[in-house]
Amino acid sequence: MSTAEVTGQSYHVSGHLDGIKQKVPPNSVYQVILTTIVTLCITVTSGVCSKALSSSHPIFIEKNQSATKLAYISPIQQEALNQHKFVERINKKYPIQSLSYPTKGVAHVKMTRYINSKPVKINIVEIDKSANHLLNIQPQIAGEKLNSRAQIRTIAQKNNSIAAINAGYFKPQTGVPLGALMINNEILTGPIYNRVGIGIIDDNNQTRFVMDKVTMDITISSNKSILKADNINQPRMLSTYTIIYTPHWGKMSPMAPKYGKVAAVRNGRIIAMSANQIAIPQDGYVISAPAKILDKLALERNIQYDIKLPESFKGAKHIIGAGPYLVKNGEVFVDITAQKFGSITGRNPRSAIGYNENNELIIVTIDGREESSVGVTLTELAHIMKGLGCTYAMNFDGGGSSVMYVNGKVTNSPAQKDGISISNALTISEIQEESQT
Repeated sequence: MSTAEVTGQSYHVSGHLDGIKQKVPPNSVYQVILTTIVTLCITVTSGVCSKALSSSHPIFIEKNQSATKLAYISPIQQEALNQHKFVERINKKYPIQSLSYPTKGVAHVKMTRYINSKPVKINIVEIDKSANHLLNIQPQIAGEKLNSRAQIRTIAQKNNSIAAINAGYFKPQTGVPLGALMINNEILTGPIYNRVGIGIIDDNNQTRFVMDKVTMDITISSNKSILKADNINQPRMLSTYTIIYTPHWGKMSPMAPKYGKVAAVRNGRIIAMSANQIAIPQDGYVISAPAKILDKLALERNIQYDIKLPESFKGAKHIIGAGPYLVKNGEVFVDITAQKFGSITGRNPRSAIGYNENNELIIVTIDGREESSVGVTLTELAHIMKGLGCTYAMNFDGGGSSVMYVNGKVTNSPAQKDGISISNALTISEIQEESQT
C-alpha cells in the first residue's frame, strides 16, 4: 500500500489492505497526481546532482551494481596506510614481546621460546618495503675483494645499514664465499652443488623475492669454438674443471690444477699462460683448465664468457646462495641430503631468511651452545620459520657466524663478542631521497 500526504491529510491509493478494498475520494485525485509528479522531479534532480557531485569531487564514492569507484589515494598516502597496517599487524603478531621499530617498514623483535623445555633466544627482523620505499635490501661483501673478512658491524656501516644478518657460507682461511653471490647484477661467485638461493628483484619500484636452487650455465666462446666452464670464482673441486677467475677474486689466480694451466685473457685474447699462479688483469680475467683446452684456446680470438641463470631468477638484482631449504610452498621442507649438508645437523646457533605471501622479508637468528639458549636443529628452525608466516625460507650460515645487527649494535649473543669476522652479509639500509630543487 502507498500513502500520499496532501495538505496535512492522509489518503490511501485505491487497492486492497488486509482484504478490504479502499477508494480515494474523487476530489483528491488531482492532489495525488500532483504529489507524485513533484516526488518524481525531486528524485530525478537528486540523482543528477549526485552524479555531478561524484564526477567533480572524486573523494565522494558512487556505488552501483556493477562497480565501486573509490577516492584517489596518492602514493604517499598509500605508503602511510601500509605503515599503519604494518605496525598494527606486528603488534598483534608479537604481543608482550621486546619490540621496536628502527624505521618505517622495519620491526625488530626479541623473544625467548622453549623447545622440549629448553630455552631458545630468538631475534627477528621483519621488513615491509611497501611501507617505506626508501628501504634498500642487498648483500654486501666484507672488503673490496672476495678474499676478505670483517665483523658484521664493519660490513653494515659501509652503507649505514639499519639492520644486517650474516648470509652465505665462506672458506674460513680466505673468506671467499662458498656459493652463489650476485650483487647489483654482477655475478661474483658461482653455486656449489646447485644449492638453494634467494633472489631480490626490483621491478617497477616494487621489490619481490624468489627462492630456488641456483644453477649457472657458463660458456666460454671464441671465433672457432665453444666450451663449458664449471664455475666462477670458486675453489677447485676437480682437476678437470674449467673455472673463471675475475678481478673480484684478488690480484693473483690460484695455482693451476694437476695437468692443467692458467691463462690470462684481455680484449678477447690470451696474453699469458702458466702452470703456476698468474696475475688477473684488471680489465680481463683468468681461465683455469686442463692444459689441452688452454693450448687450443691460445690460438683463437674473440674469447669471452657468458653466464645464464635459471628462468626463476630472471630480473634478479641480487642473489645469495646458502641452504638448505627450510620452507617451500608453505610447508616444512629440509633437503639436507640433496644439498649435501650432513655436516651442519644437530642443535646449533642458526640464521635464516624467508618471506611471506605478501613479499614481506623475515630474517632470524637463534642463539645456541649456552644454558640460556640451547640452539635448534634445522627441522626445528624450519618449523619456527613456518610459524612466522614464511611461505619460503632457507638456512644461512650458522654456528659462530650467526649474528644480527640492528641500529648500530649486535642484538643477539654470539660466542665471540660482536660475532666472528664473516665474508658477506645481507643488509637493510635507507637510501637518501634526492632533494627537490
